Amino acid sequence: MSTRDDRRQAAALGYSREHESAPRVLAKGGGEVAENIIAHAEAHGIPIEHDPDLLQCLAPLAVGDEIPVEAYVAVAQILAFLYQVNAE
Repeated sequence: MSTRDDRRQAAALGYSREHESAPRVLAKGGGEVAENIIAHAEAHGIPIEHDPDLLQCLAPLAVGDEIPVEAYVAVAQILAFLYQVNAE
């Protein structure tokens, strides 16, 4: 029996204006995988956004998939936040 909360979920998104039409799922998973995604982001100073609704929208996607149109608004808000953080 595991004492770790295996329900914890995480996803990492990436976007290249030059090469992609929409952000893509770079990594996703639950339990230990989620913890590793979060630890990697923290270790590299990547801001973490907690958005359970977006995570639910990303759940059916595979790594490498572009995000669905339904997630554009949520991801755009996160990207705007990240651009602001990077500018500061």
